[in-house]
Amino acid sequence: MITLKPCPKHYTTDQDKVMTPAETVARVRARLEQLETRILAETRRIDTGRLDIPVFLSVCGADARKFMPTRKQMGKGASVEQAEASALMELMERYSYWTFWDSKPRMVRCTWSEAAARFGDRLIPMEQMLQSVSETISPADAARVLDLTQWWFCPATDVLYGAERMIPLDWFRKLGEFNGSSAGNTDEESIFQGACELVERHVCCLIDRAGTPVPTIDPASISDSVLKRLHAKFTENGIVVVLKDFSLGLPVPTVAAIAWDPATFPHKSEIVYTAGTASSPVKAAVRALTEVAQLAGDFESGACYEASGLPKYARPEDMAWLLEGPTVPLDSLPGVEHADIYEELMALARGLESAGYTLYSVQTTNPELNVSANYNIVPGFQFRERDKNASLGLFVGRILSEEHDAASAMQGLEVLEDIYPGAHFLPFFKGMLALRAEAFDAACALFEEAEPLQPEADARGLAAFYSGYCHTLREDWQAALPALDRAVALCPEMKEYFNFRGVTRFKLGMYAEAAEDFRTLIKDLDKGSAIDLANLGLCCKFLDRRDEAEEYLSAALEIDPSIEFARTHLEELRGA
Repeated sequence: MITLKPCPKHYTTDQDKVMTPAETVARVRARLEQLETRILAETRRIDTGRLDIPVFLSVCGADARKFMPTRKQMGKGASVEQAEASALMELMERYSYWTFWDSKPRMVRCTWSEAAARFGDRLIPMEQMLQSVSETISPADAARVLDLTQWWFCPATDVLYGAERMIPLDWFRKLGEFNGSSAGNTDEESIFQGACELVERHVCCLIDRAGTPVPTIDPASISDSVLKRLHAKFTENGIVVVLKDFSLGLPVPTVAAIAWDPATFPHKSEIVYTAGTASSPVKAAVRALTEVAQLAGDFESGACYEASGLPKYARPEDMAWLLEGPTVPLDSLPGVEHADIYEELMALARGLESAGYTLYSVQTTNPELNVSANYNIVPGFQFRERDKNASLGLFVGRILSEEHDAASAMQGLEVLEDIYPGAHFLPFFKGMLALRAEAFDAACALFEEAEPLQPEADARGLAAFYSGYCHTLREDWQAALPALDRAVALCPEMKEYFNFRGVTRFKLGMYAEAAEDFRTLIKDLDKGSAIDLANLGLCCKFLDRRDEAEEYLSAALEIDPSIEFARTHLEELRGA
């Protein structure tokens, strides 16, 4: 169990920390130098300098790369020292998280009913499991669903009351991925930061889905010197920046920022839309603006960021609703600011309880590294990239179709069909089972059955994509194309759908149409996709656009020299 205690702040310039950023960097670097494990390769500054808002990378060392799916992390701040500390602590957070899941300390593997018998009152209440997905089935049926698979039960601390609960941690990981993971100089600092991130994701999801205007923050109400200087670095460079109040009545303030440069958009920059949550309105606005700087590439480098908590807007007219709403002063937002981070954390936990939520934290500190790290959970909080029609059955069905053997998975789906008769997800998961068995005709029929049942465009697009994918596995490219057309139309932000349709069109000799798919993908969705640059180069070669073909094939090989077909075709072009 985590024991929390007073945690006075000793740095409050642009973020609230136990020690200065320079002291944090020195302390963590000293610890890393004592280890034989190679966790950090380097930190380096990567911004162009135009905004003079520093952005840093921390690059994973060889041993960290064995555990982590990412190779680098970004960090930001209003000062060089804070930006480097942010990038370094991001690596500490992610390394701790992934090594924790690799070793699974203090975890017990069992079904829900076995956990209830074993842990008794220490088990998380079923009401909170139902709350985690806004579920409406009975607790008895919920237990039947949760008993269809085993879970990794792990001790978690109820932050407000200091009590230990056993929770199925992989269930919450399935819902939130690594959102809520955190690291800090102390547990109090780490947990508060992770909890604020969860609040940020939650309110961003609710506002994005509702699409209704929220208050705009009056820039004239900014009086803090650090925030005023940070805001001016945008406006003095001609960048339009709008700050919004996303707090939604929760105890800590969330400030969203949307920014674009009319002089460089869209050819060299994007519309950047992000948010920050902190103890005070000023610190929340600082987090939002430095996050904009981290994602924007100084609005001149052609950077392409990947959306997560909030969507990306490709056209100014799409965000018109966001620019509406009454104007309010910055200090009208809520706050829990205190000289002690422990007091801020308790105020946040009390406020969440008043709103019907419980804050849990799991200790994920890597014992070798010994830098405080946590995984934080609030059952019932939303996340934009989670399925809008979540349920226990939907997520358990996914686990059954992806991880269980065919016989037990089908038995489990029959139980789900009894509890959720006619549920939209059942034919889709049966299709996934057929796909795993390489029964492509049966899988395709099930995905086609599932598609019109899905309640949202994203889910219909996924079913259409898998229908087309099954046809590509049989190399029936003509049959695949209509389904992939539907997938792209339903989900125009999914780069995988453009990639598969581009490949399908190429196989059908539709080189110009295929080139358009790859061009759209690179321009709007993933500018650094080496394989799609190579695909575009190949299309240009077959269209006899030799100069373009050389340009794209060369660019692909610069990013990824291992793409052999790109090298072969480039050599053919240069040798002809």
